[in-house]
Amino acid sequence: MLLYDLKIIFTATESSHNLKRIILAVTNDIVTDQRVQKVAGFLIRNNCEVHITGRVLPGSPALIKADYSVKRFRFLFHKGPLFYAAYNIRLFIYLLFHRFDVIVANDLDTLAASWLVSVLRSKPLVYDSHEYFTEVPELTGRPFVRSVWKGLERYILPRIHYSYTVCDSLASIYSRAYGIEMKVVRNLPDCSVKRHGKSIELNPEKKIIIYQGVLNTGRGLENVILSMKYLENVVFLIAGDGDITLHLKALAYEKKLSDRVIFTGRLNPSDLHVVTAKADLGISLEEHIGQNYYYALPNKLFDYIHAGIPVLVSDFPEMRKIVKGYDIGVTTLQKDPKQLAGIISEMLFNEKLRERWKQNLKKASEELCWENEEKILRDIYSEII
Repeated sequence: MLLYDLKIIFTATESSHNLKRIILAVTNDIVTDQRVQKVAGFLIRNNCEVHITGRVLPGSPALIKADYSVKRFRFLFHKGPLFYAAYNIRLFIYLLFHRFDVIVANDLDTLAASWLVSVLRSKPLVYDSHEYFTEVPELTGRPFVRSVWKGLERYILPRIHYSYTVCDSLASIYSRAYGIEMKVVRNLPDCSVKRHGKSIELNPEKKIIIYQGVLNTGRGLENVILSMKYLENVVFLIAGDGDITLHLKALAYEKKLSDRVIFTGRLNPSDLHVVTAKADLGISLEEHIGQNYYYALPNKLFDYIHAGIPVLVSDFPEMRKIVKGYDIGVTTLQKDPKQLAGIISEMLFNEKLRERWKQNLKKASEELCWENEEKILRDIYSEII
């Protein structure tokens, strides 16, 4: 009865506006979330007023001026059940008392508050699933916590009318599990954006391997670091930060590889693109420690492609489809550092192979563009806005 009364109150007090006001909810600090930024840009170009809600993390940089507004919450907790509970309560209160026409929940950790307010205020909810959330490595070995997230997903997803995710495999999984039609909007680079960033000083006489992204368990980074022992005139550039940064630095130091493994920390997208373009090989060697990684289609893969560098990736379905389909590198399940070094050496020094890959990368970068994905977004949002 209370929910019904609240719905009447909010429906009656909504004012009419020509410009649709859309709120995008995320649990990150927004700075490096290129997918959310690109969706915001698309909506703004389609006559929407966009606001993003996120949070401030320790070390979060200042926001760059944009055409959308941002509200970043502050919390005492930065991970775990207390954080997720606090975030959803804060988001619920914020949405309850701020005007909006559409709410976009990015991933399962923003969905509870977003869905409840959308029901109370009779507003459309769009769900953007960036990953297979209930299969992330952080939930491995935690059956109770996983069951809570799974229960939330099982209850809400069948009740959502508008949803999309990052690859065909995840769309099929959600379709089979909940009988919903989830669209696919891949997180491809925006070809119209010309990036002008700062580079870092690198030895031009050495070949460069690069990994860009979050430094978490299961990214295969330890194996690549250990493989450096078997490679000459090669450096491994790790551009990112995360839970295992100190562990990786300690490993490189322990194995006397600190001069061959360079940690740049987290770079802004423009600087990162410039640095990546100087590399000779891009790495994305996720391990099979959950279905989320197995069906992953990482942003970094497309960033490598648009930087024009061949790629070495895990032989998993979605990555294999791109790399083999365009013939732009190698897929492998190899974990042994010495064997891995052999694969990397061939990819770095076989000029005939590299020339073929370089030609194919040009075609791939022309076709794998955000502009093509926006056509799917337009179909989704045209029904709402």
